[in-house]
Amino acid sequence: MDGEDSGPHSGSMETFESLVSTEFAPKNTYLNTASTGLLPARAVDAMKAAVESVADGRPQDMFADVEAARAAFARIVGVPDRRVAAGASVAVYTGLIAASLPSGAEVVTAEGDFTSVVTPFHVRGDLKVRQVPLERVAEAVRPGTTLVAVSVAQSADGRVADLEAIREAARAHGARTYVDASQSAGWLPIEADAYDYVVSVGFKWLVCPRGVAFLVVPEDLGGLTPVFAGWVAGERPWDSCYGPVEELAHSARRFDESPSLFSYAGARRSLALIEELGVANVRDHDLVLADRFRAGLAGLGHAPVPAPDSAIVSVPGLGHRQAELSRAGVEVSDRAGHLRAAFHLYNTPADVDRILDVLSA
Repeated sequence: MDGEDSGPHSGSMETFESLVSTEFAPKNTYLNTASTGLLPARAVDAMKAAVESVADGRPQDMFADVEAARAAFARIVGVPDRRVAAGASVAVYTGLIAASLPSGAEVVTAEGDFTSVVTPFHVRGDLKVRQVPLERVAEAVRPGTTLVAVSVAQSADGRVADLEAIREAARAHGARTYVDASQSAGWLPIEADAYDYVVSVGFKWLVCPRGVAFLVVPEDLGGLTPVFAGWVAGERPWDSCYGPVEELAHSARRFDESPSLFSYAGARRSLALIEELGVANVRDHDLVLADRFRAGLAGLGHAPVPAPDSAIVSVPGLGHRQAELSRAGVEVSDRAGHLRAAFHLYNTPADVDRILDVLSA
């Protein structure tokens, strides 16, 4: 993938396990991070304190939490925080980028990619959107392509895009790149500086609350018009509350959405945990478990979708067993008829053995 871990290393496996055990105590076998990540105790405590501060009539400064979360995400993906916008939704940021494209622009996307990454380009109505198999995205870029939009890891089955090939093809033809890291940020190191735009929600592998998303833009702000700018987009937000914003922020903050403050109060602590653990360490942990599951599936005569370097394992034909697994206390997803299991920092070998045991019955 893209280089080394951008966060500090946690040291020994004992330190990793100690940190995780302090923060997480799931009551079931939770293998559904690709849908929603579990919240660490520190984030839950911070959100409770934030809610109580408002209930008590003494609201704490949660805008400071937004800035701390922005800075933490920036460190995780290896860019200055001035290049990071803080929002709530990938679809909104895809819409922002779609709105910046000239009529007739060609956008290359992967077939079956998550809807928030692709739909805003389609609803424009005047763009040429080409959908190709994930493995052919790089070769599909051609003279006249304006933008390539693709997820790092596919939501449906965990396949990881060949980002290096896509980046080089885009550069060769003068196209920009828009990369969605929602199914990878938190377990797969990425150098956001290698792409024009990188977007990610926080509520999956970054173990943040819902209502948190980030967009990385180039130093020159990527030629984007802040079409949904509100008061938080002002260089001096508290002086931008009435009438048109007179001076937009000189940084990516001009693309901020008005924040879900309670969510950011938790996100600040969640992202700090990811930094403490180190993304490379999380990756190693997650892939060991995913590989253990793949090996166990082979023993049961099942073949997952080929995605050997992914923390997401998707098994064709087993989606119908999702409800049965849930009744047995094992949480997974049914996606397009596939059983999708996602292995993250709070999972253990015992979790892998548990799902295999239920599937073998």
